[in-house]
Amino acid sequence: MTLSPARAGTGRGRVPAVAIVGGGASGSLTAVHLLRRATASGVPLRVALIDRDGRHGMGQAYATADPRHLLNAGAATMSALADDPGHLRRWTRRTGLEPAGPESAGPAFIPRGEYGRYLRELLDDVAGRVLPGGRLARLTGTVTALTRPDPYGPVRVHLANGGRIDADAVVLATGNRPPAAGPATAPGRRHIADPWAPGALVPLHDGAPVLILGTGLTMVDVAISVLGAHPDTVVYAVSRHGLLPRRHRCTPAPPVEAPIPEGELRLSGLLAAVRTAVTAAGGDWHGVVDALRPRVPSLWARLGVEDRRRFLALVARYWEVHRHRIPPATADRIEGFRAAGRLRLLRGRLLSAAPGPDEVTVRLAEDGGERELRVGWFVNGTGPAADVGGDPLLRGLIAAGLARPDPLRLGLDADETGAVLDGAGRPHERIFALGPPLRGLRYETTAIPEIRAQAAALAPRVLHAVASAPVPAQAGPAARTPAAHRGGAPATGARAPAT
Repeated sequence: MTLSPARAGTGRGRVPAVAIVGGGASGSLTAVHLLRRATASGVPLRVALIDRDGRHGMGQAYATADPRHLLNAGAATMSALADDPGHLRRWTRRTGLEPAGPESAGPAFIPRGEYGRYLRELLDDVAGRVLPGGRLARLTGTVTALTRPDPYGPVRVHLANGGRIDADAVVLATGNRPPAAGPATAPGRRHIADPWAPGALVPLHDGAPVLILGTGLTMVDVAISVLGAHPDTVVYAVSRHGLLPRRHRCTPAPPVEAPIPEGELRLSGLLAAVRTAVTAAGGDWHGVVDALRPRVPSLWARLGVEDRRRFLALVARYWEVHRHRIPPATADRIEGFRAAGRLRLLRGRLLSAAPGPDEVTVRLAEDGGERELRVGWFVNGTGPAADVGGDPLLRGLIAAGLARPDPLRLGLDADETGAVLDGAGRPHERIFALGPPLRGLRYETTAIPEIRAQAAALAPRVLHAVASAPVPAQAGPAARTPAAHRGGAPATGARAPAT
């Protein structure tokens, strides 16, 4: 059994099928906007939302069960619906996560796990409103490849368990990649290569000292979890710059526009304009950064490739700590742990990490010398891998000529609508991408406001693509293949879609 273009019933038209690869926030927002648009347009649509770990609606970011892991933005900015900015805020008040009050009462930083619940409930609501013949199927499985057996036919989605899905269009919403393996690290039981893999942090609750490579948002979450789980734990966090994410202000600053020149843009001119704006704001950078955020994709596109590389090498870390801020309550926890000596920031470079049966021996270069630490656990908290070649699916698409990397190899190349460019640079009429896979083209493309806007813009493009797909003369061999999720289980309440 596969998901394939089908007829909804006697006398009804053909029902197109869309496969979304990735069931986290990117995939869920894609499904929500796509199905809402289809329903409003009177078009039945069959959507398969495929998640590797069965964490539909939650993904990596919102699957955490630790209530101390908070959204890094206020609820007022995190609505899943591009056309309804107050949608999440109404949900939080209805569910009792924040008291009723004026919208100006200040940002509410709700637990990230609750935001995952919000997305799952929204998926349920949208799935319950699809037109006859349409449906949303939440499938658990790992997509290993896309192929085109017939150049004029559907895209075939191959799963690791041998199942396959034929779809009129595929959206790559794969989210952030796991951290890249460090060249100086060796695998072992006490080396946590991906802290967001299901259950990865549970062994760290034993009170043994922990070293986290990285001092960004991943480190903040890991430190809060492991330090809160055992009173004797000490965490060492090391990075080249030793920079922590800045805290949000309780009262957001008004936006301050930077005087960025028109026409050809150089990185030096962009940085000079930002410094001018911060100086004009009396040194307060908050409003300048917030005003820059929606402009980043267009500014990034105006920079030359070499200037983009220079930004990544010299400026990106400073932008990230100011752009991706943490809630005041989270900042207070981190400061408290540091004051108590339980969180120790180190500025240096990892030379090696050699796991043994009971500890990890870590060598660091700092201040011109070397330092050795023996810890119970080593955690790779460096954040998502930067090179697209680290993703087996995307690497395979590039090797097959169905896609090509962006000039910086941060993700895939695509046109302005999100249509993936093939090896020859032609926009694909059936394969699309949004969110983190487009980081090399847009840079700011990992947060909910950017992804929901992309999902809303992509929905009519995908519907147009599936509406123009040729009608198959017969079901063909695909209808006799194994179930799309054979060997894996769909999420609770989901079934494999019928052919």
